[in-house]
Amino acid sequence: MAGKPSSNVTELNSGHGHAGRNPGLPFEAELFGSLRINRSAVERRAATLGTRRSVKKNHQAAWLLRAISLIDLTTLAGDDTPGKVRRLCQKARRPVRPDVLAALGMSHAGLTTAAVCVYHNQIQVAVKALEGSGIPVAAVSTGFPAGQIPLELKLAQVRASVAAGASEIDIVISRAHVLTGNWRALYDEIAAYREACGDAHLKTILATGELGTLTQVAKASWVCMMGGADFIKTSTGKESVNATLPVSLVMVRAIRDYLELTGHAVGYKPAGGISKAKEALTYLSLMKEELDSRWLRPQLFRFGASSLLGDIERQLEHHVSGSYSASHRHPMG
Repeated sequence: MAGKPSSNVTELNSGHGHAGRNPGLPFEAELFGSLRINRSAVERRAATLGTRRSVKKNHQAAWLLRAISLIDLTTLAGDDTPGKVRRLCQKARRPVRPDVLAALGMSHAGLTTAAVCVYHNQIQVAVKALEGSGIPVAAVSTGFPAGQIPLELKLAQVRASVAAGASEIDIVISRAHVLTGNWRALYDEIAAYREACGDAHLKTILATGELGTLTQVAKASWVCMMGGADFIKTSTGKESVNATLPVSLVMVRAIRDYLELTGHAVGYKPAGGISKAKEALTYLSLMKEELDSRWLRPQLFRFGASSLLGDIERQLEHHVSGSYSASHRHPMG
């Protein structure tokens, strides 16, 4: 049996609280209007992320356990039922089989996922299933995934989700504002969502695969943060192109620049298409290299994923047993 993971991840979940809220900034187009992103330079840097740092053996197990604690375990399907959501919530409470945790010496670490993310009509089911766990419920809102409904209906959705018990709201921006350069309209929209959220944290989904250029991604990131977003998120998971490393690099550097200007830390959430443990390790390396270790916690970093957890479990079982197990040994519920 392999040894225990490094002691720097012995307390995986010290709580599900958030970092201090981002109050936003008054709208100033000058702060982002001159941004220009060199795609080839970004792609060259992104290509090094999976090769510059190699994490092996006990250290890899520790990083994978950390990755589990950063997952927004998600179900956003047309066939979602209360039973399916309850099973997912049980998985969020106990994301790794007890025998694997015991072999890793982590039985008493209190490991859970960061949150459970559902559609609005499943919020109360999830809240009840997670009662006493401290795991927050996140809800997608504002006409997810396309966002093609009137603003007043979007705001009503946000308020209804908060009233139902969601403590995190994942909204989709109006892509048309980005594609037409109507940055003030985007800012006003985000500020309205922030107000409607009240104490619930606001995660803004840029749907980066539909924004055209990395420059547009950078500008949209800035406007969302200026409007008061607590997190910026890549994708709904429904676009043809979801989270990518070049897009992530641009968004993370926008977060870094915003922090340097304002002193306020904004979280980052890549979502869609991240299904392998190796990919998760690369994203953790990105956050550590471009920001710092503070972002390797649920308050400032999340994976939007459903299948990622299963592959991480398989890698952890391989770490302790030397053999890969079948996927059905690590069900979602």
